[in-house]
Amino acid sequence: QVQLVESGGGSVQAGGSLRLSCVASGSIVNINAMGWYRQAPGKQRELVATITSGGSANYADSVKGRFTISRDNAKKTVYLQRNSLEPEDTAVYYCNADDLTHYRRDRYYTGDYWGQGTQVTVSS
Repeated sequence: QVQLVESGGGSVQAGGSLRLSCVASGSIVNINAMGWYRQAPGKQRELVATITSGGSANYADSVKGRFTISRDNAKKTVYLQRNSLEPEDTAVYYCNADDLTHYRRDRYYTGDYWGQGTQVTVSS
């Protein structure tokens, strides 16, 4: 059973910093890209940042220069360091694993997986 578990959410004042972590577990053979998405109240889920297994990162324009995504392939973990937080960053943050291949009952399966989400609240 594949699981993605996020941690590091919470409340912070504007200008502060937080780091999110997401660990993938299960009989995982490979993960292509990992990333973070967020969903604010009344809005659609949006991309924050993604990173490939080779370390190539992609960011939403709204977070460029403030957020940094990184990844430890051996630990199957992705991180999101967020600095200079703004009230507009308040949202539930979701971890995503794209093209995750795992092994179960003598077969390989590939699919996309999501974490349960972690709340981040930034107060002004």
